[in-house]
Amino acid sequence: MWRKKKWIIVSVVAAVVILAVGVIGGIAYAQTPSTSPDGTPTGNPLMAKVAKILNINQADLEKAFNQAQKEMRDEALKARMDSLVKEGKLTQEQADNYQKWLQSRPDVPPGLDAQPKAGPRGFMGPRVGFRCFPRPFGPPPAASPAPTN
Repeated sequence: MWRKKKWIIVSVVAAVVILAVGVIGGIAYAQTPSTSPDGTPTGNPLMAKVAKILNINQADLEKAFNQAQKEMRDEALKARMDSLVKEGKLTQEQADNYQKWLQSRPDVPPGLDAQPKAGPRGFMGPRVGFRCFPRPFGPPPAASPAPTN
């Protein structure tokens, strides 16, 4: 009986170690910058390919792509604000204030502005996963005695 348990434990530990090594290796590989044949680092490989096909500078292509992406986001936001004003859910002044607030924010690349959803009891709300507990470990704190005069 003990031999079976020993082999199960060894197998599970080996699988966890292999998984950890694979994850760490994948993260390290993903963070290494791609390089062109002459050794200079390149940005997005898709942009490099498109720039080569169009015979233009990759930096200019990325700049134009980012500008077009920003303009499309601004147009979509304006259309959404206009529809909310038309439906009566916002006043024009509220929509203008929101757009001013949005433009005053620091420029953050898309995807980096998303924050993890943490609730009052931990990541992803109460009692989800083994990290989130409804209360701290140990006995509940003792109530302090009422002051007497």
